[in-house]
Amino acid sequence: MDPGAGAFSEEQFREACAELQRPALSGAAWELLVETQGISVYRLLDQQTGLYAYKVFGVLEDCLPDLLADVYMDLAYRKQWDQYVKELYEKECSGETVVYWQVKYPFPMSNRDYVYVRQRQELDFEGQKVHVILAQNTSEPQFPEKSGVIRVKHYKQRLAIQSDGKKGSKVFMYYFDNPGGQIPSWVINWAAKNGVPNFLKDMVKACQNYKKT
Repeated sequence: MDPGAGAFSEEQFREACAELQRPALSGAAWELLVETQGISVYRLLDQQTGLYAYKVFGVLEDCLPDLLADVYMDLAYRKQWDQYVKELYEKECSGETVVYWQVKYPFPMSNRDYVYVRQRQELDFEGQKVHVILAQNTSEPQFPEKSGVIRVKHYKQRLAIQSDGKKGSKVFMYYFDNPGGQIPSWVINWAAKNGVPNFLKDMVKACQNYKKT
């Protein structure tokens, strides 16, 4: 199995925490894609794949960091509020907790699925608690590929959350995946410009309803 949750280094957690404090957008061709609802989305072209990596910075109001991190980690609850989830669950494999996630794609495109590991840590930055969650794809024979569903083999995400000093959360997210197959560029652009901000907006709403269900 490669790579397991143990593959996340302390340095990777510290890097995500540091970028929440000071965005690392210089030295590479990061371009601002959209600013909306207090969220800025940047993208960087990956020359090898022709796909984009994304960085997201912003503040989610009325959603405290501890709650936001808990909601993000709660897969059972996500199935209730994320309309694009087809299937989502955790399973113990070779001593690691592995996540299976199938995402609904609009007709006539095939759904995509992910097999990945994730890990959460709480770090201290100048006396402030910072939640950092790392995730990346893994290979695990207990999750064979399904007919009619395209397996995403390259997926990486970093999320860092801390208080905005009020009742909200300051957030940094890095995201890259290679969805495979033939996806029209307009779909990819729509997902980046609208999907990410809308996902965060939905997550704030989910925070407000958490534990009420």
